[in-house]
Amino acid sequence: MKPIELAENIYWVGAVDWLTRDFHGYSTYRGTTYNAFLIMDEKITLIDTVKQPYKSELLHRIRNIVDPEKIDYIVVNHVEMDHSGCLPEIIDLVKPEKVICSKMGHKALLKHFHREDWPYHIVNPGEDLSLGKRTLSFLETRMLHWPDSMFTYVKEDQILFSSDAFGQHLATSERFDDEVNQDVLMYECAKYYANILTLYSPLVKKLIAKVQEMNLPIKMIAPDHGVIWRANPGKVLDAYSRWCVHEGRGNALIIYDTMWHSTEMMAKAVADGLQDEGISYRLLDLRVNHRSDVMADVLDASAIILGCPTLNNGMLPRMAGFLMYMRGLRPTNKIGAAFGSYGWSGEAVKLMNEAMKEMKFTLCHEGLRVQYVPEHGELAQCVELGRTVGRTLNDFLAGKEIRSVL
Repeated sequence: MKPIELAENIYWVGAVDWLTRDFHGYSTYRGTTYNAFLIMDEKITLIDTVKQPYKSELLHRIRNIVDPEKIDYIVVNHVEMDHSGCLPEIIDLVKPEKVICSKMGHKALLKHFHREDWPYHIVNPGEDLSLGKRTLSFLETRMLHWPDSMFTYVKEDQILFSSDAFGQHLATSERFDDEVNQDVLMYECAKYYANILTLYSPLVKKLIAKVQEMNLPIKMIAPDHGVIWRANPGKVLDAYSRWCVHEGRGNALIIYDTMWHSTEMMAKAVADGLQDEGISYRLLDLRVNHRSDVMADVLDASAIILGCPTLNNGMLPRMAGFLMYMRGLRPTNKIGAAFGSYGWSGEAVKLMNEAMKEMKFTLCHEGLRVQYVPEHGELAQCVELGRTVGRTLNDFLAGKEIRSVL
């Protein structure tokens, strides 16, 4: 793939990773990209680099435009290794005048590469840097999603290089939002937010407000993963505005694991109760749904109902692992309930309730336990649990105040 021109003398020179299927525990069935950008000006500037195995692709695309040794500046928006893995080799080759980073980026670069001899140029939020015909401005975005993160904005072209924000793990021969299937694009964008940025939603909310306050004109958003938003950058900004307040769509998820199908029977009965109240739902068995795919559904859900049998005075490993993963991301503004079968101790429901309380879910039911295999009457109780969640959700959607029962 050749370099792709975003605007006059501004090029995508990154790499497409068609192979990766796991990104530190996050399933990436469609691969990903590592985006880097070259600005040709009086000061030739490279914005970000790529994961180390893709260094040759980066250099090949740069060489189609200019000799890499003529690059003057390298901007490091984010130090995570999928964007900086080949940085030491690139710096040794290019010998740039400046390695531009945030204050926290400087600290992170030293901790990663232990190179005090690099020509660091630490920029402050709002600082401008002239390249000649173009001006770069820098916006510090700490903890979106690392302490070092920042955005780089090209004032004249109104292009925002947004580091890991507004991206997607999506390998494709196309480079722009209007060239790909919109359903796939928005699903991968939502999954990316759910699994990487949910924890930092309060900071995302502040960032969106700050950008609106600055009245920053944005013609294009160029993230470090996935396609570039040129046709409708407002689409992803609107989506982030909704996701950062954890606004559900009025639906429910029944997320469960099962041993001998008793909890599965309960899950299906709970679903019948939701349906009785007119609630759209999904049944997600953790045996066949990866935790990161489930989190993509959690992002848009209004109610989360967890089901798990008790094993060794605890939960089945898949549910325990999923709860640890979800707790780390801290979704909020959800209605919750729990159920499960047991043989002789039955702690799983209590543990699931405690996890949801920790995430500040509004629990609308104390939880339902059934010993061994549920009978008809016990399945009727499961249906009633579903109805309780459904009625509570309908009250919530009607604007009524709801309180946790635990």
